[in-house]
Amino acid sequence: MISRRHFMQASLATTALYGASGFGNWGRLAAQQALTQNDLLDFETSGNVTLIHITDIHAQLQPVYFREPEINIGVGDVIGKPPHVTGADFRKMYGIEDGTAADYALTYDDFTALAGTYGRMGGMDRISTVVKSIRADRPDALLLDGGDTWQGSLTALRTNGQDMVNIFNALGTDAMTSHWEFTLGIDRVMEIVENELNFPFLGANIFDTEWDERAFEPYKMFERGGVQIAVIGQAFPYMPIANPKWMFPDLSFGVRQENMAELVAEVRAAGAECVVLLSHNGFDVDRKLAANVDGIDVILTGHTHDALPEPVLVNKTYLIASGSHGKFVTRLDLDVSDGEMKGIKHRLIPIFTDVIAPDPEMTAMVEAERAPFKTELEEVIGKTDSLLYRRGNFNGTWDDLICNALISEREADIALSPGFRWGASVLPGADITREDIFNATAMSYPEAYRSEMTGETLHLIMEDVADNLFNPDPYYQQGGDMVRAGGLQYSIAPLASMGSRITDLSLNGEPIEAHKTYKVAGWASIQKTQGEAIWDVVSRWLRREGQIGALTPDVPAVMGLADNLGHD
Repeated sequence: MISRRHFMQASLATTALYGASGFGNWGRLAAQQALTQNDLLDFETSGNVTLIHITDIHAQLQPVYFREPEINIGVGDVIGKPPHVTGADFRKMYGIEDGTAADYALTYDDFTALAGTYGRMGGMDRISTVVKSIRADRPDALLLDGGDTWQGSLTALRTNGQDMVNIFNALGTDAMTSHWEFTLGIDRVMEIVENELNFPFLGANIFDTEWDERAFEPYKMFERGGVQIAVIGQAFPYMPIANPKWMFPDLSFGVRQENMAELVAEVRAAGAECVVLLSHNGFDVDRKLAANVDGIDVILTGHTHDALPEPVLVNKTYLIASGSHGKFVTRLDLDVSDGEMKGIKHRLIPIFTDVIAPDPEMTAMVEAERAPFKTELEEVIGKTDSLLYRRGNFNGTWDDLICNALISEREADIALSPGFRWGASVLPGADITREDIFNATAMSYPEAYRSEMTGETLHLIMEDVADNLFNPDPYYQQGGDMVRAGGLQYSIAPLASMGSRITDLSLNGEPIEAHKTYKVAGWASIQKTQGEAIWDVVSRWLRREGQIGALTPDVPAVMGLADNLGHD
């Protein structure tokens, strides 16, 4: 019932051309000729229910480059299981040929070269084309947004998320859940939810702290194809830990497994024949939830930015991972009869910008949303000789650049940059625009700080973040990556126990001393702080540098992994 044929056929069609044409404009043209919109959208309709899933777009209206992770380490029960498989091991697992469209879309190897062949991905006008095509085939298809939609770009920051609200209203979204949305502040969130959204903002796990009552709709019932479908929304569970609580002081979150089980029973009793969890838990949290809660047919998972060409089956629940930054749209056809799901057909659709025709109406909307900021967006700040990317458990080159700027501009010994998974890539040889900088830094608490920390405190911070990432119990993971460290070298053993993962801390070849004080610069503190916005710090430093030379990610020494498939 589940086939990767449709995703892979376009890739296989370009294999010979890739080998013959090489890279550059001619190779790109050849790839475009071989890969067609019909190839990408070809789907044999089945069943009686269609779901369309988009998640973690991070306010990217325009097509982007986005490099998938080189390192995505699995721990505990998920060692060697998707999504904790990267590079060649990922291609082998899914039967993907080197150098193909699927290789470029789903793995990191040869990213720069393949980007020259296959181009950018995403763009809301291309996504709109895909959504309209699916709805032309299945008019009552449900479009579900997994959240992290209103944050991550200059235009979203300047408009307090209004650009994305307008776009997703026009797209015909049926429901959404949330995470970074709350960093606009609770007042702005409520203004949008109550007055501006044309669809439900679902959060079954969000409660008012004073009355312990649900603060948002927990689910929405839809009738599609003669089937009663319950869509339950699950917001990011760790908001007060990962993001500033003062922005939403009267709300509590959490996984709330027992609450979820009760809610599934409730919607089943109310007549739901199909239960869909629209989740921002993160993949491993959703995997555990699916193992522990019966009655969920499909989990549309988000937050951890994973893109998988096939569903993962846990008991009787299918987990669907649709990537991030607009690179993919998932189509899911379900066969539901006699009160249960009898069949499933899935396709992860790669949004190749040069292949999918833009929807003119959405193009006009996007241009209108960007027009007031056009000069600012296009301003050239510097140039890069390196591929700038962020995604991966440890440092990316974007984070190295930010850390270098912090150390220089704040006269610090060490820089710490959060392990965010959002931020588009920039190819070698390209200008770095203000838009590029904001794509890596745009958020509502951007203050860059400088403080003094002892070596002991630095070690405790590193251990704490490592446990958030590598705790073997998914319910203790928050789904980000390791804090990025500039100037600081260390070793890490991800499979070790809490407090024993981080060793060999050093600065400029000298061991970090527990009781010695160091000047540390950082940004995005969840505590209220003062300082210049990080994008201004980076821009000033970059203007002075002019051109960024070759950057090699400052990755720690990783120990004890053996043949872990998440670490090439």
